[in-house]
Amino acid sequence: MSGDSGITGVRIGSGPGPVDPVGIDALLLVSFGGPEAPEDVMPFLRNVTRGRGVPDDRLAEVAEHYRRFGGRSPINDQNRALLAALEAELAPLPVYWGNRNWSPFLGDALERMRRDGVGRAACFVTSVFASYSGCRQYRENLADARAAAGPAAPKLIKLRHYFDHPGFVLPMVDHVVDALGTIPEPAREGTRLLFVAHSIPVAQSVASGPDGDVYPRQFAAAATAVADRVAARTGHRYRHDLAYVSRSGPPGVPWLTPDIGDQLAAFGATDTITAVVVVPIGFVSDHMEVVYDLDVEAAARARAAGLVFRRAATVGIDRRFVVMVRELLDERRYGDGPRLAVSELGPSHDVCPLRCCADRTCRPAAAGTPADEEPTRHTTTRFDIANVAGDESRRTRR
Repeated sequence: MSGDSGITGVRIGSGPGPVDPVGIDALLLVSFGGPEAPEDVMPFLRNVTRGRGVPDDRLAEVAEHYRRFGGRSPINDQNRALLAALEAELAPLPVYWGNRNWSPFLGDALERMRRDGVGRAACFVTSVFASYSGCRQYRENLADARAAAGPAAPKLIKLRHYFDHPGFVLPMVDHVVDALGTIPEPAREGTRLLFVAHSIPVAQSVASGPDGDVYPRQFAAAATAVADRVAARTGHRYRHDLAYVSRSGPPGVPWLTPDIGDQLAAFGATDTITAVVVVPIGFVSDHMEVVYDLDVEAAARARAAGLVFRRAATVGIDRRFVVMVRELLDERRYGDGPRLAVSELGPSHDVCPLRCCADRTCRPAAAGTPADEEPTRHTTTRFDIANVAGDESRRTRR
């Protein structure tokens, strides 16, 4: 079924996957985490890169970025604000919060829920697009946390991806229009919109989603959805491009391109592009990839290229985004409500297919379907996780 919700271009559909109602006792906010004091930075970075052989001298280079911000990432404060907004929106449903790489850890959150008698919780992951690091790895993390919490740990379901939900797209449209309004009139006509997401390894992109390459397709769909609505609002069709930020890992391993710095240099080499609005559509809040990689590094590259630089705000705790979480939750709780989407890709699946976002390094036990919940060399427990699932990539910063 498809239709119009009263907002131009919004599709309503059943989407793939089951829509049977599911009893839910709590919401779990799932995120990446970040250091909160200078002494946390190196331990945090070691958590992020554990098992990847990244030397401390490289981590020390990254740690310097935090010194510009007092040794503290903004991500946990952003999550606290989102947690408070969700608590107010969902009351009396309890809301918990757990991170992959820093306190409060996912294991602590699952143990708390177990003690509180939560039987089943829905997981909202602060990761916009589907990939191994942005979804499946969180499901592996949650499987591990649930196993550690023991047999009384709550069952977990993942709320679907929201890259093209109007509660995410429409606030971003407002932020882009606001940024355009700050560009001096002589430069505005030559402004280009540059949508940005975290780069991931090409192999991870190829494996993303049930059929491959979902990560760049969702990125492109979200960018187009925003650009189309900016054109409708402003009466001017600003051309838009896609770029990636925060590449890490060995130089011999191919990652998604173009890098934002290279793209900005290419803009500056033309005679027609005078300004750029960078749109961090791959990030829901202002963390280190935004406040350093964009606001510091990308801004400097734009100035060097002779461009007027503006950065659109992230969605943060916009009221529409908070309401979106409730709507995603209600889709699973009641099973018969509208499932909103504003791109041709339509609403994402509820339950990740068997090998969704899998590559040869993935643990089958994390996928959240019964056939995929089998013991591996990492664990000997069968997990009855109904689709546990954030952030975009195997980051070294947050």
